[in-house]
Amino acid sequence: MADSERAKMVRGDLYLANDPELVAARARARRLWQRFNATDPDDAAGRHAMLAELLGGLGAGAWIEPPFYFDYGPQITIGAGVFVNMNCLFLDCAPIVIGDQAQLGPGVQLLTATHPLDAAVRTAGPELARPITIGPRAWLGGGVIVVPGVSIGADTVVGAGSVVVHDLPDGVLAVGNPCRVVRPLGPA
Repeated sequence: MADSERAKMVRGDLYLANDPELVAARARARRLWQRFNATDPDDAAGRHAMLAELLGGLGAGAWIEPPFYFDYGPQITIGAGVFVNMNCLFLDCAPIVIGDQAQLGPGVQLLTATHPLDAAVRTAGPELARPITIGPRAWLGGGVIVVPGVSIGADTVVGAGSVVVHDLPDGVLAVGNPCRVVRPLGPA
């Protein structure tokens, strides 16, 4: 039996996003995040329960501030004590893993979706996806964009508005477009 388009997508192979199973999964995700985004700010337990239903993994004490947007949900794993500020967008065609106690500022975009560079292949319709990993205790400032296939190391700080196009090591301060390491971070 041939692999499903979903299996190809998560594995990083070319896949067709207009596959009925994927279209239905995105529609389900949109209904769920619309519900989450309309929750009462005082209903912390209800919000956490809803996120546990929406996402592939949610650690204890993790908090996502609405509004929050994503493509599918099950490919997102959020560690314990993670804080995701409002208006973040996760295109989770491939896995997105956020380590314990990481912090994401408002408007952060984690974009696993990409397209073939060859125009003929791209316009024929198949897409690609590459995973994103954010290490424990990393901090991404407001408006940071992380492109497909990037890993950000533990304890690393990414300055607001940066566009992260390459992996970043543990324990550095990195800023800019494209994002570059400015200096190592020492003990506080």
